[in-house]
Amino acid sequence: MVIGGSAGMGLATARLARAEGAEVILTARDPDRLQRVGVELGASVSAFDATDFERLGKFFDELPRPIDHVLVTGPGPYYAPLADFDFDAACRDLEAHVLLPLHIARNAARKVRPGGTLLFIGGTGGRSTAVGLTLISTLTAAMPAMTKNLALELAPVRVNLIAAGLVDTPLSAAILGDELDKRREHLRTTLPIRRVVALAVHLMVNTAVTGATFDMDGGQQLVEG
Repeated sequence: MVIGGSAGMGLATARLARAEGAEVILTARDPDRLQRVGVELGASVSAFDATDFERLGKFFDELPRPIDHVLVTGPGPYYAPLADFDFDAACRDLEAHVLLPLHIARNAARKVRPGGTLLFIGGTGGRSTAVGLTLISTLTAAMPAMTKNLALELAPVRVNLIAAGLVDTPLSAAILGDELDKRREHLRTTLPIRRVVALAVHLMVNTAVTGATFDMDGGQQLVEG
């Protein structure tokens, strides 16, 4: 199951898992795009906003059988200096990046088979210090701690976190706008590893790993401090 599976890393993971023979369930907010992806992959689909927690719980309740793995992607982070901070936007960001994983974890506990996986996608960008990063730095620090505690509480379901650097997706384009090409070129010429390596499917099948956070930024933190 991929929550946020109609684009970006969610869709790429769904395609890879399908190529490996997995049956795929996808959720996303955009029903038209989700339907197209569902046809492409022969996947089951359900269109809804995952931060509608009542609807999310109903979705899990209606699953016809147990599942093996859940991948959770999310919206981009909220950046703003304190002087311009929009607390309503910040609350939506906390809902999407903290409360949503907790709701999914509680639902997954009763639907994921023992030894299965709950896998979150986070980021490494909030480990830097800069004006405008106050909220994202808080969330970046919180997710590994949440992952460890959920791994303990949900065992034998395994819980892991991929902390990604810049990944070339429509979300990155929306965040960076005209700066995207400059950012791509900078990473191509500075990263010691020339590509961002996808770990999601590997972590689903590696039964020895739980409670871990995996940086997937191609060495971005090493060259940017």
